[in-house]
Order: sequence, then C-alpha cells, then structure tokens
Amino acid sequence: MPDNRKVTASREENAAYMNQVLPVKDSFDIIQRDMLIGGRMASFYFIDGFTKDEVMLKIMDSLFKVTQENMPADATQFSRECIPYVEVDILGDFDDVLRNVLSGVTCLFIEGYEACIAIDCRTYPARSVEEPDKDKSLRGSRDGFVETIVFNTALMRRRIRDPHLIMEMTEVGDTSRTDVAICYMGDRVDQELLNTVQQRIKSIRTDDLRMNQQSLAECLFKRKWYNPFPKFKFTERPDTAAACLLEGKVVIMVDNSPSAMILPTSIFDMIEEANDYYFPTLTGLYLKFSRTLITIMTVFLTPVFLLFMQNLNWLPKAFDFVAVKDMVNIPLIFQLLILEIAIDGLRLAALNTPSMLSTPLSVIAGLVMGEFSVKSGWFNAEVMLYMAFVAVANYTQPNFELGYALKFMRLQLLILTALFNWVGFAAGCIIVIISLCFNKTLSGRNYLNVKLN
Repeated sequence: MPDNRKVTASREENAAYMNQVLPVKDSFDIIQRDMLIGGRMASFYFIDGFTKDEVMLKIMDSLFKVTQENMPADATQFSRECIPYVEVDILGDFDDVLRNVLSGVTCLFIEGYEACIAIDCRTYPARSVEEPDKDKSLRGSRDGFVETIVFNTALMRRRIRDPHLIMEMTEVGDTSRTDVAICYMGDRVDQELLNTVQQRIKSIRTDDLRMNQQSLAECLFKRKWYNPFPKFKFTERPDTAAACLLEGKVVIMVDNSPSAMILPTSIFDMIEEANDYYFPTLTGLYLKFSRTLITIMTVFLTPVFLLFMQNLNWLPKAFDFVAVKDMVNIPLIFQLLILEIAIDGLRLAALNTPSMLSTPLSVIAGLVMGEFSVKSGWFNAEVMLYMAFVAVANYTQPNFELGYALKFMRLQLLILTALFNWVGFAAGCIIVIISLCFNKTLSGRNYLNVKLN
C-alpha cells in the first residue's frame, strides 16, 4: 500500500519513487514518458488504453511551445496558463498520485515543481448504451446503464436538471479501490437513511470488491442465509433510477456494474417495473394488480394443488376436473421437485446456449419435456401444466433474486405439505409471512415498510 509521502521539487526523486512502486519496466501498459518542457525535464505517467490520444497530442503540442522565459513559478500557475484542458488538478500526496494513475488519469512531474499535475483525459472501454435485455419497457426509453460509472451518472443527470441532485464519489476496497457513487436529491432524501448509507460505506474494510455491486451489497448488509428475500432493489434502467431519486430514495452506483442499487426497499418496490409508469392510471393499476396476483400464485399454486390431491374429499365438486385422472407412477411431490430442478436446468442451459441455437433447442426441449415425459409415465399432464404456468409466471416480475426467493418459499411449502399434510401447509404459510415481516433491510424497515427496532 502507498504511504503518505509527499511530492518533492525534484523530478528525479519523484520518478524514482513512482518506478519503485509501479511496475513500469515489467508491465507494458504502464508508461513513463520523459520530455523537455520550458527547459526543464518532465515525466508523464499514464496507462496505455485509458488515455485519449487526440487530447494528449494537443496538450503536448501546447507544452512544447512553452519557453524557458515563460515558465510559471509553481505547478498551480502552470496548470492555469500552459495546459489548455478543463479537468486539471494539483496533487501533493503520492497516495493520490498513484490512485489517479491507476484510475487512468495522466500525471505530470516537472523539475522544480513541488506538486504533481493530474490531467484527467481518460477514456474507458465501454459498450454502447442500449436497452437492458431483462428490464424492457413497451413505451419507455431504450437506453440502459453500462459498466462505466461516469456514463451512468450522466444518464441520470440528463433526466434530472436540478441543483439538488448530488452525486458523492468515494472508494471501497484497499486493492481494487473501486469507485462508488452515492446519488440522492438533497431536498427530498431521508437524512437518517442517507447518513446510515454514508457511514456504512465509509466503515467498510475489505481488500476488494470482486463482484462489484454484489460484493458491496454484502458488505453493506450481512444477510441471513435462511431468509432468501433480497435486501436491495436493482435496476438497469436510468429512467427507473431517476424516478426513484425524485421519490427521495438513495441510488448507489458501482463502477464496472451496469445496474443501480436502490434504497430503501419494500415488497411493493420489488414487484414494480417501468411499464407501470408509462401507461394511464387504470392500466398501470391493472398491471400492478395482475403482477401481484400472479406472484402470489407462483408461490401457492402447486402447494395448494398437492394439498387437495392429498385430501380429495376437500375438493368441491365444481373443481373435480383438476384431480389427477391418470395413474400416478411417481408420487406427486417427487414429480414437482424433479420439475423444479429440471426447469432451472433448462434455464441454465439457455444462458449458455449460442443465440443461433437457442430457439431450435428450446423447441426440442419443450417437446421432450412436455409430450414424451407424460407419455413415458414419469409425469402427469396436470403436474406438467401447473409447473409450466409457474415457470412462465416467474418472468412477470423483473427482479431475479425475488424470483428465486419465491421459489424457495414454494419448495418449503411443497415439502412441508407432503410431510405433514394441512398442518405442514399452514406452517409453511406462517414461515412465508414471517420471512416477509421480519426481513429487515438497510433502512431499518421490513418489506411491509414498517419500522423495526
């Protein structure tokens, strides 16, 4: 780790220390460029691939025109008079210098100046701004977050032209030193929540954020393994993040992550999506209601079906048609559990299948899993129908983590119902309610937005 050593007026000493700390000779992309500016020796340090070549050519062209008679007295005056660029800073600590160099900033040492001149003409490799695949909107904007944090903050700033929009930049990780931006509206944010978020981020002591946003989420709030419901809401849409900022929420951006973390979170926030805001009020309410109803059905449909199949005398005559008519070769609980695992297997296979083959392979898998699995006697048609509904209904809400949390709740309901009949089903329902009510989030509130002590 770099120490608090100060930059000296000797370029040779500064360059020697930089070459001692940085692997200039061993790493091809860390470059030292020595040149003569106004009769004095100077050294540039920068990362190849992070610097805008056209901008640096223009800056160097201006520096070559500086004569010995026109050399300013100090680095601050030099940056004002001789560097025709906007983002220029003066650094006096090697810790700041090394952090800037490794972040892509070009740093300049000049003989006789007891400071380093940092020229922020960096550019990061980035993909084009496009609509995210998972969080699509029928009528909304078609842009989405990318892996570069500056682009992401610009997408939100473009939507909110208000001086109260504040974006605080900090770093997390002793080795990775990952940039983290805390975004909020100064006149609308919950100050207690904001202070909690700021203090927790400052108190994080970790070597690196290996998985970027997910690593930060785990550092911010230690989740309990037995409660699968997510603590944070994530979105890849800048319009959704901007709407949450205007509602007084806090948005956290992490460099190298194409999504925003939104606080505070409730179950009602989790099941919302952008389409709810792009339609008239009545249509939006209908979409929310239908999504909520389908979400509840994904949890309780198959357990209720299993409960009635174990107690056929409970089944009203009007619903006799839902009873399994064919011979049951494998117990219903095992059929349901096998299909739960098989659906996840198909989902994982789809993620790793080349796009040109995904459609034909999906058709083949559908035929095999559907028709032939029923004819072979492994599964009953009714079980296949209900599991097909559950598999498709999981995609009605955009939150991936919430989908798996609901899946785990459904699995425990199935197992308890199979083992203890209606008593197990009632116990499973109680577990679901308790998991929601006592799922404490970073704001100190639970999923029902009730303050917890």
